[in-house]
Amino acid sequence: MDAGSVNSSSSSSSSMLKTQSRCPLQEQFLQRKSSRENLDRFIPNRSAMDFDYAHYMLTEGRKGKENPVSSSPSREAYRKHLAETFNMNRSRILAFKNKPPAPVETFPREFASAPVEKAVKSRRYIPQSSERTLDAPDLVDDYYLNLLDWGNANVLAIALGNTVYLWDATEGSTSELVTVDDESGPVTSVSWAPDGRHIAIGMNNSEVQLWDSASNKQLRTLKGGHRARVGSLAWNSHILTTGGMDGRIINNDVRIRSHIVETYRGHEQEVCGLKWSASGQQLASGGNDNLLHIWDRSTASSNSATQWLHRLEDHTSAVKALAWCPFQSNLLATGGGGSDRTIKFWNTHTGACLNSVDTGSQVCALLWNKNERELLSSHGFTQNQLTLWKYPSMVKMAELTGHTSRVLYMAQSPDGCTVASAAGDETLRFWNVFGVPEVAKPAPKANAEPFAHLNRIR
Repeated sequence: MDAGSVNSSSSSSSSMLKTQSRCPLQEQFLQRKSSRENLDRFIPNRSAMDFDYAHYMLTEGRKGKENPVSSSPSREAYRKHLAETFNMNRSRILAFKNKPPAPVETFPREFASAPVEKAVKSRRYIPQSSERTLDAPDLVDDYYLNLLDWGNANVLAIALGNTVYLWDATEGSTSELVTVDDESGPVTSVSWAPDGRHIAIGMNNSEVQLWDSASNKQLRTLKGGHRARVGSLAWNSHILTTGGMDGRIINNDVRIRSHIVETYRGHEQEVCGLKWSASGQQLASGGNDNLLHIWDRSTASSNSATQWLHRLEDHTSAVKALAWCPFQSNLLATGGGGSDRTIKFWNTHTGACLNSVDTGSQVCALLWNKNERELLSSHGFTQNQLTLWKYPSMVKMAELTGHTSRVLYMAQSPDGCTVASAAGDETLRFWNVFGVPEVAKPAPKANAEPFAHLNRIR
């Protein structure tokens, strides 16, 4: 009896194995061995199933494969021809949906709460042509100079040869500030002080003049700091930082007689880019030696040359274009010259290069949008264009063309909407590239205190 029961049991288990081997798909519906296995739930899409074909494959269709001896060659050829005719050479029987159907509404629509509509921000229109073009005769076509600046009083300063002109953007009027003699000129840099009234003018003879634009009077001349032309200027409150062809960077306190208070030495060739961070703590400098330096104001010394915080050597050409990010204080964008053609982004706290984008042409200037996460770059050969980038994806949003020579200089209006560009084609163009900033919603009024109209008890 015991032996018979064993034989009966083994025969039944063998028949189960044969049945299971014929239908491998049934393995998906067997009871799970543990609660952590096979956790995915598949929802069949019945509209995409062919039940007749599935039934055939599970019963008649697989007999020929399991019993190949009983099938004659002519019968096998007929079966293959029949399968091709009726498109039965398929391996997929069940189809599955990507997601389950939407749930059925349990409440009538009239009792359901109204859906909250998300405000979709409309795409800003970016004009492809300049809104205004002014002549700029005798504009020096020199990559290493900085001849354009837009002050906080909405007055644009531009140096044309030996003369500095002021264009009042509010009134649209032009005036001449100063014309220097040939021994001092041409003018090699201009920069407005934060008050929008005083302006610094760098000279080819290594001197720097300070002027009062309201009275058209020269206030003083800074001498003795440099041995060659001063091509870059940057203000930090009452400190005017100057960069020269001699590779020196000097902090000048314009309030005192002995104006040189700090000296930065790190560049071996001309300093063509200078920018202070918004906090006034860090200074970025770029030079014709392909170097980018980050200097920390807290470590500056009046007794000896100050040591840089970071010395960055990733660029392969002159570094003139510098722009501190307005929404992230330690983010700096830099642009390389003709053999570099890249825009790089830096964490100035660590000195790490966060990203590098090949623009395909010389990067002459960079400006951040004050209201959106966007960056504008100006370029040289071959298109001489302005390119608007979306940050941080660095997807091109627009390319503005019109200049016929490299766009050497850019300046931004005080409200951040308009950009002025000056090029070697001796034209000054104005672009409404950054658009009008959104008006901030007024803060909700606080509820009035009870008995606010009564005098307080003291």
